[in-house]
Amino acid sequence: MNSPDAKRYLILGAGPAGVVAAETLRKLDARAAITILTDEPEPPYSRMALPYYMRANIAEAGTHLRKTKDYFSARRLEIIHTRARAVDANAKRVTAADGQNYAYDKLLIATGSRPIAPPIPGLDLPQVCHCWTLADARKIIHTVKPGAPVVLIGAGFIGCIILESLVAAGARLSVIEMGDRMVPRMLDATCGKLLQQWCERRGVAVRTNAKVAAIEPGAGERAQVLLDGGDSLAAELIISATGVRANADFLNEAVQLKDGAVLVDEYMQASAADIFAAGDVACGREFGGGEYSVQAIQPTAVEHARAAAHNMHESKSLQFIGAVPMNVLDTIGLVSVSYGQWQGADGGDYGELVDRDNFRYIRLCFADDRLVGANTLGLTQHIGVLRGLLQGRHALGKWRRRLMENPLQMMEAYLAVTQG
Repeated sequence: MNSPDAKRYLILGAGPAGVVAAETLRKLDARAAITILTDEPEPPYSRMALPYYMRANIAEAGTHLRKTKDYFSARRLEIIHTRARAVDANAKRVTAADGQNYAYDKLLIATGSRPIAPPIPGLDLPQVCHCWTLADARKIIHTVKPGAPVVLIGAGFIGCIILESLVAAGARLSVIEMGDRMVPRMLDATCGKLLQQWCERRGVAVRTNAKVAAIEPGAGERAQVLLDGGDSLAAELIISATGVRANADFLNEAVQLKDGAVLVDEYMQASAADIFAAGDVACGREFGGGEYSVQAIQPTAVEHARAAAHNMHESKSLQFIGAVPMNVLDTIGLVSVSYGQWQGADGGDYGELVDRDNFRYIRLCFADDRLVGANTLGLTQHIGVLRGLLQGRHALGKWRRRLMENPLQMMEAYLAVTQG
């Protein structure tokens, strides 16, 4: 049992950020009362594991963040399945959907994000779903059979993560993307179009610069996807993957928001006393004091969580210096990566190499004497080197010109600038 004077830590969200924060707090404070509120009926799980579950690489239990049945109870981490509805920062309590008020000494908002529902008529038809929860994954597994026509709306990061699962299941897949290329918020034009060609050679029909006008009931159990240009596609399943939004609406004015997420400082603290945020719902500075952004990737969520937990336990005890924005995407066996300012810096230079026949591409972006961003496709051996050059903010000297002429010399450049 918790002692009467034990600190009360309340965590909203049972994803990787919420779970790691709870574990860290327990290590720091053996006596504390630690409660996690989650609005999903499942044990805590990783969304990043859903594609592996859909491809039958793992069982459903393999998506769970912690595999032991009594893992949380053994550590006195209480999980309550209810949705937070409001936060009263002055009274230091959270009102939940179960009608209860949960008091706290320190609060962590780790509510993650949710899929955006685009304004498409018919998006509420039974043939339509997202791929965001375990329930969604179960529906997709049950519906998609070899030869089944499936339409994927959105060829962004989320869409391309699940694309491979649909291909592996034998779906007759069509992808609809509003942008002029696949993954337009991660890959430049050359890289995105090469990825499209890769998918098309593997039987995926990809339409870019296309927009869904409406979804209507079709013959039998199918639906019809109507496109702006007048074409239509029959589908047994339609998956909407058009982006996500931070789960911060319930906060009202309890804390300051930026771009719809909780604005945090370098200690993961929000604008209100004793309230912190981590993961997809947190908006903080990028590495090196750059722009404020939401970095919706699991490794960053875990780093957020550890820093937040330390600072909840002891004020300003662990500074989070920011993470280099980096996304790694595996699409039917072809790996693409974006680093930092992959679009390039204003007035900056770049060097690139492209091997279209073998789907190999690299583009390095420079500002002054430093590497600030990159895109790669089909090149995975130097992921750590590129991240090291970016995160170290190394002055490149003569290696800047050499890398512009031959970006594949990045290993030589890294060794030169870090070891002389």
